[in-house]
Amino acid sequence: MNFQAIKAIYIFEMSRTIRTLIQSIASPVISTVLYFIVFGSAIGSRMQNISDVSYGSFIVPGLILLTVCLQSISNASFGIYFPKFLGTINELLSAPVSYVEIVIGYVSAAVTKSMVIGLIILITASFLVDLRIEHPIWMIAILFLSCVSFSLLGFIIGIWAKSFEQITIVPDLIITPLVFLGGSFYSITLLPEFWQKVTLFNPIVYLISGFRWSFFGNADVSIGYSITAIILFTTICILIIWRIFWTGYRIKS
Repeated sequence: MNFQAIKAIYIFEMSRTIRTLIQSIASPVISTVLYFIVFGSAIGSRMQNISDVSYGSFIVPGLILLTVCLQSISNASFGIYFPKFLGTINELLSAPVSYVEIVIGYVSAAVTKSMVIGLIILITASFLVDLRIEHPIWMIAILFLSCVSFSLLGFIIGIWAKSFEQITIVPDLIITPLVFLGGSFYSITLLPEFWQKVTLFNPIVYLISGFRWSFFGNADVSIGYSITAIILFTTICILIIWRIFWTGYRIKS
């Protein structure tokens, strides 16, 4: 394992974040805080408690995952797309670096950025709403696994995309609707029975449910199913990336 190569890719990606600090960190945090103010305070004060949890507190896990998922995809996809766009991907591929080390370098940087954003939002939320975390270790673990899985997905999108517009297609048209429909702002138990069953086909439901369980100790879906879904999704992304490098699909174009 070429740790020096991984370190070089990681430092380069993190330095890019520092150069664009407002866009990379401040912007998503401010947007999420506005969600808390509008939905948590203005609307939440008029909402009934859900599973003995105030509405303002209830939406915290969903909002954190919404931001973290989108940021993980964005950071990883732009990270690998820029070398393709600038043509420096050839230098990377010709260097004595394996595809495993390339993936670890870019994905670990994207995960770090998303974890920082998630923790900043969590700390900010604790000042705005009455928040408790019953399973802090599981909370960190699920947040980390979510960052890893969606960073891997972002890496796939970055390789697949042929333009900047294509990078935003999947997050805007697929991921964002799935997150909103996955119980970010409500419990799926409030839905009619038929729609509850339909919602279970949404993989984001299991992420949000497991993450919310780590906060409040209750969930719409068993925590075992949530962890299994996260691991399965991560495994699928890893297999797709392995296939991409094995076949050379769109790596240079």
